[in-house]
Amino acid sequence: MNISSNPSITAVILAGGKARRMGGDDKGLLLYQQRPLIHCAIDILSRQVDSLIINANRNIEQYQAFGYPVISDSIDGFFGPLAGMLTAIQSVETDYILTAPCDSPNISSQLRQRMMETLLSEQADIAVAHDGVRLQPVFCLIPCHLEDDLAAYLKQGDRKIDLWLSQYKLAIVDFSDQVDSFINFNNPDDIVAYSKTVQTPVPVLGFAAFSGTGKTTLLRQLIPKLKEKNITVAVIKHAHHRFDIDIPGKDSYEIRQAGANQVLVSSSRLMALMEVQTEELQNPCLADLIPRLNCNNIDIILVEGFKHEVIPKIELYRPSLAKPLLHPDDHSIIAIASDETLTTNIEQLNLNNIDEIADYIQQFIIKG
Repeated sequence: MNISSNPSITAVILAGGKARRMGGDDKGLLLYQQRPLIHCAIDILSRQVDSLIINANRNIEQYQAFGYPVISDSIDGFFGPLAGMLTAIQSVETDYILTAPCDSPNISSQLRQRMMETLLSEQADIAVAHDGVRLQPVFCLIPCHLEDDLAAYLKQGDRKIDLWLSQYKLAIVDFSDQVDSFINFNNPDDIVAYSKTVQTPVPVLGFAAFSGTGKTTLLRQLIPKLKEKNITVAVIKHAHHRFDIDIPGKDSYEIRQAGANQVLVSSSRLMALMEVQTEELQNPCLADLIPRLNCNNIDIILVEGFKHEVIPKIELYRPSLAKPLLHPDDHSIIAIASDETLTTNIEQLNLNNIDEIADYIQQFIIKG
């Protein structure tokens, strides 16, 4: 086997299945943390490889909107991941393809590195990920010179990926320390369940309400009360996409306008990081934002907005605004703060009693 000194790799995101267990919905386009699920794979893999393509057999225009080439199986009949792999090999000019499914949100950031290092050290034909218990055969590093072999295998009518792989010397790549990188979603309930189990370094509590209810006013009154209880607070607030904290004419503004993607301004009193987001990241999710915080000295993260995120929330409700309640359709809401007594089956707080709300949050932190 001839291997170049610096092998080139194309990542292939496999999104070409029928998704029967998803009720026929296209897995890669289902929303996870407010973004299409395939966005997770794109974000992680695009940083590791020389190029990236998407293998899809439906909703082609929607997949093309992500800005990467989209290829459909060259074999009709939904022959499974091997058909997507063959089509990718036929379509790229790199030495290898690195494959991963569209429904895994936590793909390892070391996928390329470990796969290639193990393949080379063992002088194997194909590298396959292993989670410590079983092979993960759709996570493969495959040399493109196997095109004819794979085409012949599929032409016989075979489609089992394990059987095809068994014909070669495999490099079994250990990812037993990153088991979560193989989590995948097979039905809509999986997405909801996993979103609820995502761990955060400190408790996170959101405030959900329609505009005009007074979320910011409440936070301004609530934070001093929490500080009196020696509770250190961080706040994440959703803002209009055109907001800007800088001022035209200031050095930092002019530097950013000149093209800097990130500008960090620091003094003995204050530090601010301004980062220019790409168009598709105008509405980042909490999973992107929370890691930006230094949580070492924080007791709780309060979130204003992001009402569609699956985090514990207090709903703020004023009947006078004539808006519907959110909590019947949002099972993440654990309490409701209102200026009137309501008939409801969840805990109620007095929206005008800041001490009561502060006590509730203190108990929320203690309960973890």
